[in-house]
Amino acid sequence: MSMLLRAELLKLRTTRTFVALVGSALGLSLLSVVLVVLLNDSFTETDSRELFTSDFSPLFILVLGIMGLAGEWRHRTITGTILAAPDRLRLLSAKVLAYAAAGALLSAIVTVSIMVVGSLLLSIGDKTTVGIADLADVLWRNLLIAALLGALGVCVGGLLRNQIVAIVGVLVLWFAVEPIVYGLDPDVGKYAPIGYAPNGILGFIPFTEDKPLDEVTAILVMLGWIGLFFALTAQTLRSRDLV
Repeated sequence: MSMLLRAELLKLRTTRTFVALVGSALGLSLLSVVLVVLLNDSFTETDSRELFTSDFSPLFILVLGIMGLAGEWRHRTITGTILAAPDRLRLLSAKVLAYAAAGALLSAIVTVSIMVVGSLLLSIGDKTTVGIADLADVLWRNLLIAALLGALGVCVGGLLRNQIVAIVGVLVLWFAVEPIVYGLDPDVGKYAPIGYAPNGILGFIPFTEDKPLDEVTAILVMLGWIGLFFALTAQTLRSRDLV
């Protein structure tokens, strides 16, 4: 298992896609923070704290996780991968852990960067800043969300196999289906796996005053979604022909 995990992490470190996604997530997150600070004259402590949740890592690691397994089918490298690691359950587990770790790393890079830049801009503008304890609290929440969505992305990619369909599907779910469901019934919508359950980990739902799931429940819900998709993907992977 450890060898498989190291192999998956090596794949991630040596692909240009991961580097490109790190750069994209960092650039968009920094741009968002800079614009928000410059375009708003006043910040409460809550506003400043929420500013540092402007981390695009979850979106990018979700897509990367999908590509990590669905891409194996698209580029027909899955046969060689499984021949090298015949235990498909262990292979899937290694990929899930690798992309969870990659999500946490990506989020750490992005979150620390936006905290440094955002805090500097807030200080220069004589606006309310955030203490070290609050910054640390935001950091672990951002890292956990990115790790969970990285793991979920792998499972979705392995289940659907078609990379384009999987990516488009999760984006439609995130930006269209989940908001509609939440608008119709918030008590149901807040359990959604991509947008609203992670808001419970953050501790707030952006652009609303609604109360999200509590932290523990939100984490358990996310683990439940990952477990469900992992089981479905494992069963599909075991029964699916390689050609």
